[in-house]
Amino acid sequence: MLPVDAITDGWDLLIVLAVVVVGWAYFLLSTAVLIWAERRIVARMQSRLGPNRLGPWGILQTLADGAKFFFKEDILPKGVDKPVYFAAPLVSAIIAMVTFAVIPIGGDFALAGRDISLQIWDPEIGMLWPLATGSLAVYGIVLAGWSSGSKYPLLGGVRSSAQMISYELSMGLAVGAVFIYTGSLRVSDIVAAQQGSLITDSIPILNLIPAWHLVPMFPAFVLFFIAATAEIQRPPFDLPEAEGELVGGFNTEYSAAKFAMFFLAEFMNVITMSAIIVTMFLGGPSGPVPAGDGWLATTAQIVLPIVYFTAKVWVFVFIYIWMRGSLPRFRYDRLMTLGWKVMLPLGIAWVFLTGFAVVIRSWARTVDDPLPTLGTWAAIISGVAVRLYLVSPLFASREDAEVEPAAGSGGSGGGGGGSPVRTDPGTAPGGSQVTEPGRADDAHDLPDDDADVDTSRPAGVT
Repeated sequence: MLPVDAITDGWDLLIVLAVVVVGWAYFLLSTAVLIWAERRIVARMQSRLGPNRLGPWGILQTLADGAKFFFKEDILPKGVDKPVYFAAPLVSAIIAMVTFAVIPIGGDFALAGRDISLQIWDPEIGMLWPLATGSLAVYGIVLAGWSSGSKYPLLGGVRSSAQMISYELSMGLAVGAVFIYTGSLRVSDIVAAQQGSLITDSIPILNLIPAWHLVPMFPAFVLFFIAATAEIQRPPFDLPEAEGELVGGFNTEYSAAKFAMFFLAEFMNVITMSAIIVTMFLGGPSGPVPAGDGWLATTAQIVLPIVYFTAKVWVFVFIYIWMRGSLPRFRYDRLMTLGWKVMLPLGIAWVFLTGFAVVIRSWARTVDDPLPTLGTWAAIISGVAVRLYLVSPLFASREDAEVEPAAGSGGSGGGGGGSPVRTDPGTAPGGSQVTEPGRADDAHDLPDDDADVDTSRPAGVT
């Protein structure tokens, strides 16, 4: 899209408005298709039919459900905080919409002497915009749970907000590694860095490997995909509701249009996260397009990047749907353990390694002699060792075993020292064996296999 300072006449303004309308229409239409496709695909996985009444293959069912939500009677529970209660779904829906603004859905092309890009907004902050808006999305969930005046929405809101905040850290580290590798925050620069082939060699087959960040940044890709799945609360990380509650979590007390906004925001986030993954790791709308100035070449330059981008996005959309129909839900403590004790340390380590690789690459390109001196190698190894030393405590685990003072340490009232010892079940603090009534207090008291057994009592009587 044309920048604001480049708008000189009415045609430029019309082009800007057309790009905005096309971008939002693409986003909303993709969301509607996703709702229908998920119901159909999951139904097939579960040997059901899914929506099949309205329109061909039930494709109009999404439109009918949306109309039903917005014309349904709105129920307002007692005890809600009305301003916050009504604002929460609006926050979730608006944040989900504006996050998509920096994603390019097509390539750059020339039309009527003007260079046009199918991207609503290309700011300097680039991919920091989705991270910022994603952090604001927590407010919609927290406010919905708190303002409902019920314990179940409050618990669901607390669970969801803690989950989103935890995985935002890993997501930010994955994006930061891409920023370091690319050297820019701007989305257009990230997409441009992934054009061409990854390996330029005389062997033709090597030139077929695209220069996507998926190959050199594969650990960051895995971290971002898992964190994005937890961030948008998709299975197996759909923990707004708990198994024992049988309610919907933070949106339990919502109905009609307000519930539809939460529902719509969830599916919008699936499209948005899939588009962000494609933009950062799979080249966005980049792909082979014909060169030329004729109308056929111009049409191909406009249409083909949109086709490439859509195909890549729907690969990840299908993966999200596949995961919903296949994977069981995580336990909440394991969800938090994965985010804090596994993904966060790995994200920090990968950012360090990416920075180290970029510095070495830049240094090798600027010096005449690519072989470093002994002092350079010593500085490199020392820097890596210091960073690993700083990161290593994050990988340490603590045993959850209970400990008590050792015998002879002064007891509980003496205040003496002594090393702690593990207390096994059935063992007294002093080290003696605790004997329960009716149990043998020593292994020698147990009957041997060859010992005589009293058979005077009926079987089953002790």
